[in-house]
Amino acid sequence: QVQLVESGGGLVQAGGSLRLSCAASIRTAMGWFRQAPGKEREFVAAISSGGSTTRYTDSVQGRFTISRDNAKNTAYLQMNSLKPEDTAVYYCAAAQSTAVLRTTPEYWGQGTQVTVSS
Repeated sequence: QVQLVESGGGLVQAGGSLRLSCAASIRTAMGWFRQAPGKEREFVAAISSGGSTTRYTDSVQGRFTISRDNAKNTAYLQMNSLKPEDTAVYYCAAAQSTAVLRTTPEYWGQGTQVTVSS
């Protein structure tokens, strides 16, 4: 069983930045999904266990950056140029690979609210 503990999130104006963190109990591929009110949960970004492979959904490419510190088993999602449509609950996720994580994450964090005001 992989434990995921998220931190970060909050309220920011459009154009601002936030950083999410997710600490895992083991070294594994990690990433984030988000779910806006009335919408399905969607994939945002993923990073491989070694950090050499990253994946992003098109709507955040160039604005969000996922990274990790393997000494701490922690992944980070740096979110820049935030837009109101980025408002959602962001969930950290983990799986054996980025390919698996994008479709069927095996473990989930508790979620953190990100609100972008216009």
